[in-house]
Amino acid sequence: MDKQPGQPRNPTCQVYLAEIGDRFGQCREHPRAVDDMPRRRWTVAEIEAMVQAGVIDEDERFELIDGDVVPRSPKGSRHETYKGSLLDYWLRRRSDAYRIIPETTFRLDESSFLEPDIVFYDAKVKVPQLAPSNTLLAVEISDSTLAYDSGRKAKLYARYGVPSLWVIDVNTFVTHVFEKPSTDGFVTHRTITADEVLAPGFAPELAVKLSELPLI
Repeated sequence: MDKQPGQPRNPTCQVYLAEIGDRFGQCREHPRAVDDMPRRRWTVAEIEAMVQAGVIDEDERFELIDGDVVPRSPKGSRHETYKGSLLDYWLRRRSDAYRIIPETTFRLDESSFLEPDIVFYDAKVKVPQLAPSNTLLAVEISDSTLAYDSGRKAKLYARYGVPSLWVIDVNTFVTHVFEKPSTDGFVTHRTITADEVLAPGFAPELAVKLSELPLI
């Protein structure tokens, strides 16, 4: 909410403004949480400005969900192996009708962005215009974040209309396929085992069995 006259600035905001200047106006804060602790609501523009100014390291891993900064855990070797192997497999087989991009900043609105492991999108779209409306599929590779990726994050993808989400658990090699987005989450959720064929509806040429995926 907007800072009212006579209220002290949030100390976190003071540091931010001292570093970058009062280019975004007054602080905005969440209503107090249930534990009565004040919460700072950030915007995508503010986060990007802090990265550009060097206040936040550009390699720091986090996402912004409804104004909350959500730190991401370091990527493990299993996560990177399967992400790289899937990218290699799919890029060798993709058609010209769509594009595949890894770990792009996926802006949802002014207070939310995610960083999916892999995104499929319409080939007519340029990367700066990438949005839920022109996304075909988002893929999350989970080694220690399955609950978050298939829970809060999945609901956010659905709320903004991403048509399909795959959450690939590289510990069990089960893929959680979410489809038919709604404001309350995805309507359908099914699982595909490592020995079953996994393929996007828009790209049957990318069909793969995780149990037979060549690892790089």
